[in-house]
Amino acid sequence: MRYISLFIGLMCVCTLSRAQSTTYPFQDNHLSFEQRVEDLLHRLTLEEKVALMQDVSKPIARLGVKGYNWWNEALHGVARAGLATVFPQPIGMAASFDKDQVLKVFNAVSDEGRAKYNYNISKGNYGRYEGLTMWTPTINIYRDPRWGRGIETYGEDPYLTAELGIQVVNGLQGDTGLKYDKLHACAKHFAVHSGPEWNRHSFNAANIKPRDLYETYLPAFEALVKEANVQEVMCAYNRFEGKPCCGSDQLLQHILRSKWGFKGIVVADCGAIADFFKENAHAVYKDAATASAGAVYSGTDLDCGSSYRALTDAVKQGLIKEEAINVSVRRLLMARFRLGEMDDPSLVPWAKIGYDVVASEAHNKIALEMARKSIVLLQNRSNILPLKSGGLKIAVMGPNAKDSIMQWGNYNGTPARTITILDGIKAALSPGDQLVYDQGCGLVDGAIMKSAFNECIGEDSKGITVAYWNNKERKGAPVTTVNMTSPFNLCTSGATVFAPKVALTDFSGTYTGVFRPHQSGQATLDFYVNGMLRVWVDGSLVKEMKTNHGGRKATHNMKVEAGKRYDIRFEFEHNNGDALLSFDIGYKEEMDIERSIAKVKDADVVVFAGGISPSLEGEEMGVNLPGFKKGDRTDIQLPLVQRNLIAALKRAGKKVVLVDCSGSPIGLVNEAENCAAIVQAWYSGQAGGQAVADVLFGKYNPAGRLPVTFYRDTTQLPDFEDYNMKGRTYRYFSGKPLFEFGYGLSYTTFKYGKPVLSNAAVKAGTPVKLTVPVFNTGKLAGDEVVQVYLKKKDDENGPIKTLRAFKRVHFNTGQKMDIVFDITPKQMEWWDDSAGIMKVVPGEYELLVGGSSRKEDLQAISFKVK
Repeated sequence: MRYISLFIGLMCVCTLSRAQSTTYPFQDNHLSFEQRVEDLLHRLTLEEKVALMQDVSKPIARLGVKGYNWWNEALHGVARAGLATVFPQPIGMAASFDKDQVLKVFNAVSDEGRAKYNYNISKGNYGRYEGLTMWTPTINIYRDPRWGRGIETYGEDPYLTAELGIQVVNGLQGDTGLKYDKLHACAKHFAVHSGPEWNRHSFNAANIKPRDLYETYLPAFEALVKEANVQEVMCAYNRFEGKPCCGSDQLLQHILRSKWGFKGIVVADCGAIADFFKENAHAVYKDAATASAGAVYSGTDLDCGSSYRALTDAVKQGLIKEEAINVSVRRLLMARFRLGEMDDPSLVPWAKIGYDVVASEAHNKIALEMARKSIVLLQNRSNILPLKSGGLKIAVMGPNAKDSIMQWGNYNGTPARTITILDGIKAALSPGDQLVYDQGCGLVDGAIMKSAFNECIGEDSKGITVAYWNNKERKGAPVTTVNMTSPFNLCTSGATVFAPKVALTDFSGTYTGVFRPHQSGQATLDFYVNGMLRVWVDGSLVKEMKTNHGGRKATHNMKVEAGKRYDIRFEFEHNNGDALLSFDIGYKEEMDIERSIAKVKDADVVVFAGGISPSLEGEEMGVNLPGFKKGDRTDIQLPLVQRNLIAALKRAGKKVVLVDCSGSPIGLVNEAENCAAIVQAWYSGQAGGQAVADVLFGKYNPAGRLPVTFYRDTTQLPDFEDYNMKGRTYRYFSGKPLFEFGYGLSYTTFKYGKPVLSNAAVKAGTPVKLTVPVFNTGKLAGDEVVQVYLKKKDDENGPIKTLRAFKRVHFNTGQKMDIVFDITPKQMEWWDDSAGIMKVVPGEYELLVGGSSRKEDLQAISFKVK
């Protein structure tokens, strides 16, 4: 008995010791995640479960569960959270055709994401854009060049999108062999979602052929679920065949859960559940309770918004059973445990990643490397490129030449430094070279802004006087007062305060000055803001804005008279994330083509940095200018003012090199005639200017390829709202575009030998080996993107050809290599109309091999599937 009593006593001590550190089993790190989830789930009240199903998940103090904000972004770098490495926009990364480089980028992105999270939780911060769940990548098919959000995608081809999307997920989520995940990625927007932006909350993508659904819109999502084990899928705003995508049993239950076996979280796009019942949206449910119940039963676990608050009432009204709520909460809790967010950071290896990786020199190099690899050389008449420096007289023109914010794209972070195209060219010049800069025109109008900040007078001297408070209400005396004597760009990125003694968050500032213009005309107050802003002129409120999702541009135009006094005052308050406030004031001058040409008349070459901007194309924007509507485009041509200026330069005898900055295909028909060379630079990130200069001056041999078709004009496009693929993308477009999918030039030349297949007759379900001899026949080393397309000979309704393999390979001068592809059964799948699925279908096929999708660039090799 004495030994039994001693044993019981020891057990009690051990139990007490464990109880002191783990009050509940769900807090016990030694248990499996499944056990911990079940324990916690059954301790929650209905109200607590519902609170966990919203993107702003409130803490449950009685159980020691912290709050968590699910919304974070990492489209091409950690976004909307201040300092970060800014890589090229995804459409630019797609142009690299380089899976290894995309993986390298997102390994860096996930390092920065974890580092920022580690820093934030050390400060007790659990807000938006501070968590571990990254709502990226966007893998919708860029089916129409008018869609503004196409800039977020990996192009128009399902296979390319899938292959690169897998690398994004692998880079973000980290080593799958570890107990804890590094981050969680999110495949979005499931599944038929690619514009228009203006009606996305009410649009019904209907009457879509099953073939188009399974052959075009679904493959990338399936690949990320089955091959990359993506942990989240975001459903889209629009309806699919009459039902909101976030309430579609076909998409979420039949396809995603049942057919593909997805076990992760489905998150609604922000406000998508509210669209179910709003009168100006889908309006297919009567209220939030019925809509929320329908969404949960369809498989949507997390609401980005407030509609799911009604789930408590929905249960009480009998609209949904609590067991259905449990299914979603179980998935949400599992994700939090897998990320280590519910455990002490000391137990999570990823918690050791320090803040010094953020915007590090190593990541800067990756950003430059990706920017270089993304650039596509579209035209190079008389081999004008690369430029020969040494005595070169070069003119730099165009609205994008020194616009750093344009290069950041959308869904972006804030880099420590951005190298503009003008900066990059200046740095590349040799002694004896001469450079002249003249903007020439705006993006879509002739107005050019020139700073007049020196015409502002503060309280005691020139400039703007600023008073700061460490509260948003301006209570008490200011903590400091400073004077700004030049245009400013203030940002709290990297724990940088707006001014000494000013806090990083929850602060406010009042900016005052007197503007005495030296000339009459139109003056412009130009802002870039993340926070809350109000602007007064002579005591009248003229501008008010609040940002929630990163920086936005804002302007106010006013008529002024020379010598007259104008009292300027604006107020700024921190809102969320890093605060950002840029300001300048100046005059808008109308473009003068003759004056601009006179200024560059002695130049040997004009580099015109034109195109468009993320301020014009993107997600559901307020832009309604000629050629643009709510972020979409109604005309794909280069804006008229740029076309006119380039044409005038050509008439004046100037050799023009167009550097086109855009996230979408531009109809460069006129520019193909008027420019000696065309370089597609996309939105190239923080190092874009250096990358462009490296290509222009031959330090880097371009090898990017177009991930989208560059059409000639909108007459080549079907109805924007028709989601069927007939006539769309290189796969179904039978006309002659300006530049084809997969196209891009190099400063060297490549020759293809005859491709060889291991078998001319292939048994269904077995792989086949393809060998492609490739020679670098030029005088420079460079990369070649070897592309393999599949075609079924007797399928009149199928794709003309469709990408099935690619490799980006570096060749030294004169080098020959045999490029080997192992074509798997998955890569040989074709649409089986009788079965209604993609499968290996017997028949006669061709593999088309070459350096682009152009017919003249391809060699065909026939084979048979038995």
